[in-house]
Amino acid sequence: MDVKTGIEVLRDEGYRRLKGRRVGLMTNQSAVDRQLRGTLQLMWADRAVDLVALFAPEHGLSAAAPDAAGVVTGKDRLTGLPVHSLYGETYRPTADMLDGLDAIVCDVQDVGVRYYTYPSTISYIMEAAGEHGVSVVILDRPNPLGGEEVWGPTLEPHLSSFVGRFPVPVQHGLTLGELSLMINATWNPHPAEVSVVPCEGWRRSMRWDDTGLAWAPASPALAHLSAVCQYPGSCLIEGTTLSEGRGTPLPFEVVGAPWLDGTLLAERLNEQGWPGVRFRAHSFLPTASKWNGQYCHGVQAHATDRQALRPLETWLGVIGTIRSLYPEPFAWLPPFQEGVEPSSQHFDRLIGSERTRKQIDAGASLDEITEGWDEFCRSFRQQGQPFLLYP
Repeated sequence: MDVKTGIEVLRDEGYRRLKGRRVGLMTNQSAVDRQLRGTLQLMWADRAVDLVALFAPEHGLSAAAPDAAGVVTGKDRLTGLPVHSLYGETYRPTADMLDGLDAIVCDVQDVGVRYYTYPSTISYIMEAAGEHGVSVVILDRPNPLGGEEVWGPTLEPHLSSFVGRFPVPVQHGLTLGELSLMINATWNPHPAEVSVVPCEGWRRSMRWDDTGLAWAPASPALAHLSAVCQYPGSCLIEGTTLSEGRGTPLPFEVVGAPWLDGTLLAERLNEQGWPGVRFRAHSFLPTASKWNGQYCHGVQAHATDRQALRPLETWLGVIGTIRSLYPEPFAWLPPFQEGVEPSSQHFDRLIGSERTRKQIDAGASLDEITEGWDEFCRSFRQQGQPFLLYP
């Protein structure tokens, strides 16, 4: 059976859930149907939908703006509708943005990992919608990593940020619709009226390859499914001075720096026997972000068995190996201030605590680093049970 995404289910129902309502839409070009037509295109072309405003998350409606670049408020070229930026001067819809709206529809492709900004954007939408009496409709999409793997540490409250607001595991095993229901009921101080249009035909055991759907880039650095599979672990490279491959064709699949020996690193990592992955020496020239314009040497991670791959443990092992081989040039990104948040190191905000960084510095084993994760993930599974939409 073919998997239908939420927008296809909503369309096949004749958009009856939106009848008589003035609608805002938060989306980008990652949201497509099976024929690769965008949700904005589909809704704008149907007279059953009174679409009056658009909302843009990080990377903009085009899903092409660079990482961390502010999105500009303006008008959409296709429809002429106002586009309200939710990644710039504000992350949260204002009263003026919501004025005259009955509902906000949200449709973006999530990647199933805590450190991603789209769930944060939806969480702020739900908070504002709850305050102002606007309902929220989530058009669901499959979790590309599947719905069975739940793994990783919690997020300590003082490290909450836009790259991860809530104490969920790194791989949470939920669809964006399920996660949104959980966030609204558990952590939203002003719960909104939230409904989810579920996918049809998706099961928790299915990964993206099983859906029959084409992969549309979720964001500029996650253009390929091979990068999404590594991302739960490789994103942690962002918290170091190593390049994670931004500004190259292989972001989140490579790691390097000008002072690394890629051949040596590949040998050491392959000797460790990480399941489902092999490492190859690889050199690259970033055109953006860290080491922009300088040749970097390192490795590319090739997934040989996506079912066996353990990206979080693997990439913690990569970081620990580089840290031990190059104790002097290796460094963590220094603390920085973002808005009014307390200054904190980016690695800590990603992994969820200062503890892991300090353990890597001390040469701790993987068993020591992952101690307590099992218990937290079991508790999270139980906590999330009421919000599951799929068998």
